Amino acid sequence: MIEGEAERLVDAAWPAPHRVRAGEWVYRHAGGVTKRANSVLAVGEPPEGIAAAVDAAERHYASLGTPCVFSMGPGAPEGLDAELARRGYALADPTLIMTASLGTACDGAPEEEVGMAEEPFPAWLRAWWRVDGRYGDAGDAEGAALDTALGTASRILGGVPARYAWRGPREAPYGVGRGVAQGDWYGIYCMAVLPGARRAGHARSVLRALLSDAEQQGAKRAYLVVTEANTAARALYERAGFTESGRYHYRVG
Repeated sequence: MIEGEAERLVDAAWPAPHRVRAGEWVYRHAGGVTKRANSVLAVGEPPEGIAAAVDAAERHYASLGTPCVFSMGPGAPEGLDAELARRGYALADPTLIMTASLGTACDGAPEEEVGMAEEPFPAWLRAWWRVDGRYGDAGDAEGAALDTALGTASRILGGVPARYAWRGPREAPYGVGRGVAQGDWYGIYCMAVLPGARRAGHARSVLRALLSDAEQQGAKRAYLVVTEANTAARALYERAGFTESGRYHYRVG
């Protein structure tokens, strides 16, 4: 991937409903639903300088009453990470960017038991949320607050055309995943298996189904992001032919 390409692909596939452009940077906000959609996409050198650009971002998020968070990928300007560390921003969620060529990844036919939908239906959303969708205060949501959080999540995920795979009963899936066709690239997102259903091949089946969909849509390569600490998922992706292509992390103020 070229510098900044991964961040832009991820941003396009995971569009925050509220976005403010500040030069090449983007302030993203989604009511606390996922860190990715509530962070500064900092790609490119700000003309006013790093310190002034961070000051402006901090003012913006302060006006929203939310923490200022930066997504720090390969396209982030030199010196930004050091400036944020100097200001006391905590480093969070070191993450790998992994890529694979289609045709070699997960060779073989996809599992027939994997369903595929064009929209994130409620049971799919709840399965993903239970495993990986929560962030900050939104993670503790219950009742009406949970419905609001899931509604926001649906707006984020449904902001671009995508495919929603699931394994198990549609009304209560125990494994899910999302695929986004982006020209030559196909992004794999939301891979999640409920704790009681793990180590039974569900994630592998969902991944195979999404990669088959990628080939049908004419993509040439697939990418995904996975936290460095998630060794089980990393092993699954490596077995499927994915290799590390880059890294990013967050800085949380």
